[in-house]
Amino acid sequence: MLEPQDLYAWEPSGLAAVDAITSRDSAGLVLLYHFDGYIDAGETGAQIVDRLLTGLPHQVVARFDHDRLVDYRARRPLLTFERDHWTAYDTPVIELHLVRDATGAPFLLLAGPEPDVEWERFSAAVRQLVERLGVRLTVNFHGIPMGVPHTRPVGLTPHGNRIDLSPGHHGLFDEAQVPGSAEALIEFRLSEAGHDVLGVAAHVPHYVARSAYPDAALTALEAVTAATGLVLPGVAHTLRTAALRTQEEIERQISEGDEELVSLVRGLEHQYDAIAGAETRGSLVAEPTELPSAEELGAELEQFLAERAERDGDV
Repeated sequence: MLEPQDLYAWEPSGLAAVDAITSRDSAGLVLLYHFDGYIDAGETGAQIVDRLLTGLPHQVVARFDHDRLVDYRARRPLLTFERDHWTAYDTPVIELHLVRDATGAPFLLLAGPEPDVEWERFSAAVRQLVERLGVRLTVNFHGIPMGVPHTRPVGLTPHGNRIDLSPGHHGLFDEAQVPGSAEALIEFRLSEAGHDVLGVAAHVPHYVARSAYPDAALTALEAVTAATGLVLPGVAHTLRTAALRTQEEIERQISEGDEELVSLVRGLEHQYDAIAGAETRGSLVAEPTELPSAEELGAELEQFLAERAERDGDV
C-alpha cells in the first residue's frame, strides 16, 4: 500500500490551532465524520454536516486529494454554463475541519464525498489524523431505511466499541452482511487499532428514505451530543423546526393519498407497537409480530441503494 500521508495535506493555520488546543488540554478532541454518496436514508448525516458547517465557526485543518479519491465518471461534479462560457465548477472536497460548539468547545469534523477508491489507504490516513491530533473518540452517523412508521419515535442502532455511550438502544438482529462503505471501514480499522469509536444509525421510514427526514437527523444529533458532551442547540433547533414542517407535509400527502398508503402506515404502526409492548414485558416471542430478518433488512437496503443509484444516474 502506498503511503497514506500522501493522500492529504495539512492547512498550517488549522493544524496550529489544533496543536494549541491539545497542548492545553490533554483529554483529546472528538472527531465526527460522515461521507456523502453511500446509504444515508433521509439524508440524516448530510443534514447534520450541512448545519454544523453553516451554523458554527470552523476552519480547515487538512484536505484530502479528491482528484485521486473521487471517480468523476460515477459522480460527475457540476459545471455552470452561462451564455457562452463556463462560470463555475463545483469542486468535490474532502476536508477535516476544526469546529467550535455553542460554548466554544472545539471538535473535529471530517466530511465530503465518499472516496470511490483506495479505501484501505484512506482509512489508514484517517487513523494517522486521529493519532496525530490526539483524538479521544471518533463518531459517525447516518440513516438506514427501516419498516417503521413516521408517527413513532425514530429508533437508533449504535455500533462500534463504545456503544455504552448510547444507552437505551440495542441491535435488531445478531448478524447481517450488507454492502460496505468507507465510513464503516474506518470504524472497523480504528476499532482494530484500539481507538474508541461509536457509530449511530437512525431508523428512517422506508417510504420517505429518499427525501430529507429531519426527525432522523435530530435523533442522531441528540445521540451524538449525549455521547460527546458537545453543545449544539442552534443546530438542534433548525432540525426540530424542519422536522415539524416535514411531519405536516407527510401527513398532508397521506391524507390525500390512496388507501394502500394509509394501510401501509397503519400496518407499520401496529407492528411497531406490538414489538414495543413485547419489549416492555421482556419477551419478543410473546407477540405474533416478528422483527424483520437479516435477509429482509439486507433486501430492503439493496433496494434502497438500487433506487438511489437509478435516481442519481449511477447505473
